[in-house]
Amino acid sequence: MKRFHVHVGVSDLDQSIAFYSSLFGEDPSVTKPDYAKWMLDDPRVNFAISSENHAAKGIEHIGIQADNDRELAEVYGRMKAADRPMLEEGATTCCYATSEKSWITDPDGVVWEAFLTNGEATVYGDSPALGAMSASAAASNCCAPAMASTATSTDNCG
Repeated sequence: MKRFHVHVGVSDLDQSIAFYSSLFGEDPSVTKPDYAKWMLDDPRVNFAISSENHAAKGIEHIGIQADNDRELAEVYGRMKAADRPMLEEGATTCCYATSEKSWITDPDGVVWEAFLTNGEATVYGDSPALGAMSASAAASNCCAPAMASTATSTDNCG
């Protein structure tokens, strides 16, 4: 079963951890000096926050987390059918996890990712220039991020 994912950039990590822990009724499942994540089952969501070192304040991106390769292929197929350029990042390290992922923006520049987490990492890692993706898409009602539809990143950590 897939899980909805939301990543929010925050200005005060400790204050935000306290707020979201109260809101969700549980402590984060992962806490790092610059990051926290709740793997909630009700609602089924992977909710993550990062300090300003990694994300602009507010919603940075949203996505769909697959539980297995079959689900990931299904989500990738739907992304490709949306007929928007995709950034096929592939194997990467981000948010203290190793994952397989791709990115796409909606017509208004909202950044979406689809991913399958396959392990933990000891470093935060890096993400593609998500701000550039959304800014490029938002510059025009009909234009997607400035990237080729078959772009593939070979750099696992930026």
